[in-house]
Amino acid sequence: MTMSVIEQAQIQAQVLVPLVKALQAELGDARANALVRKALGELYRGFGEEFWKAKNEADLGKAVSSAFKTYARDDALAYDVIAQTYDAFAFDVKRCAYAEFYKALGEPELGFLLVCTADFATAEGFGPDVRLTRTQTIMQGADHCDFRYRRDPESSQ
Repeated sequence: MTMSVIEQAQIQAQVLVPLVKALQAELGDARANALVRKALGELYRGFGEEFWKAKNEADLGKAVSSAFKTYARDDALAYDVIAQTYDAFAFDVKRCAYAEFYKALGEPELGFLLVCTADFATAEGFGPDVRLTRTQTIMQGADHCDFRYRRDPESSQ
């Protein structure tokens, strides 16, 4: 059986949290966090590209819904779908085991850096016409995360 994304994130945190804290101590928070965002951004953008090519699905709502179910596996996320169309997928995450895990570690800021910022890089990998907006996260103290994926035809030209 394959390992769920939440299990992977928990294992990765055992290495990444002390590494990022050491980088922050050495380089300062801003520089270290920018370096981590850049490195992880490239990685997750590649994951998004690979997923999109493998899925080969023109329907944005179906494709993003399918990808999101991977992250929600093993009761990692509870969410409500707001809209799912050919050009959009909107949902609110009501409970997040990723946030619960990082809050239990006392490191929600690192959870945001290591988990939440990956969402935007992954969306970039879906293609130049896919946009993600999100104004709040549970990891940062909100009561829900508001994910809004949409196709922007102007961007693909």
